[in-house]
Amino acid sequence: VQLQASGGGLVQTGGSLRLSCAASGRTSSRYVVAWFRQAPGKERDFVAAISWSGGSTSYADSVKGRFTISRDNFKNTFYLQMSSLKSEDTAVYYCAASKGPTMLSGYDYWGQGTLVTVSS
Repeated sequence: VQLQASGGGLVQTGGSLRLSCAASGRTSSRYVVAWFRQAPGKERDFVAAISWSGGSTSYADSVKGRFTISRDNFKNTFYLQMSSLKSEDTAVYYCAASKGPTMLSGYDYWGQGTLVTVSS
């Protein structure tokens, strides 16, 4: 499966942004999908994940209550709605997919990344 992330940009502290990730290829498989992020000089970290049905989600503690992951299987697209953004949310955000079942690791497919910059 191929993943294409989009929606990044420059936003002020406290603002909102929605990232999208469009999947193509073998989208008939039931993938767990997720967002990771990598800040400058740091390792790539897990942000959020959602099961194929959408019935199960997982979030990093740092984004709980501010970010929401969702998916539209008919459109083969999933999203990350980010609100109350902080400067520490500045990073390149990557979308990823796996056949599961774990949500925190084991991702085989990655998008190219989209840059989110939060400024004050």
